[in-house]
Amino acid sequence: MAKPDLQPTLVGRHIVVRPLRDEDWAEMCAAASDPEVWALHPVRERYKPEVFREFFDGALASRTAFSFVDRAKDRVIGSSRYHGHDPEISEIEIGWTFLAREYWGGSYNAEVKRLMLDHAFTFVDTVVFWVGETNWRSQRAMEKIGGVRRAVLFPRALSGIEHQHVVFEIRKDAYARGPLKKNA
Repeated sequence: MAKPDLQPTLVGRHIVVRPLRDEDWAEMCAAASDPEVWALHPVRERYKPEVFREFFDGALASRTAFSFVDRAKDRVIGSSRYHGHDPEISEIEIGWTFLAREYWGGSYNAEVKRLMLDHAFTFVDTVVFWVGETNWRSQRAMEKIGGVRRAVLFPRALSGIEHQHVVFEIRKDAYARGPLKKNA
């Protein structure tokens, strides 16, 4: 079986999800500079350029990271990436996702997730999302798009500090009849 493309360009009605580039730094940093974006995240200081730099450089190095581009304004408004593709269990993670606050509460997050899930389900059966234990906003967003919470907490080191995470999963068969597909 051919290796899947973990950094495609995905085009939606309002958003283009495209490979992250070094020249995205200024716009990406501006989109991430609002402390409220990170208020519930385990790394709450990520709005600071020197802290965000580690996130951005890690995303570039992953070679699976994306910039979200608002098609109407032609500007970067957030990011995400695929991680941990495991063909043996047919699973991949979508994570490290953020959107500029002006794009919260509308259709942008759903469109991004739909684009990334549609692509992921061409080569896996399960997609997982790691969400900080206290990040109730992202946990609710996961439930809203059909994520099912796994029973236990999982530790993950972020910026050298271990944090507890809730893991949500969406299975291909459930996704096909779930809220993101119904509202597409």
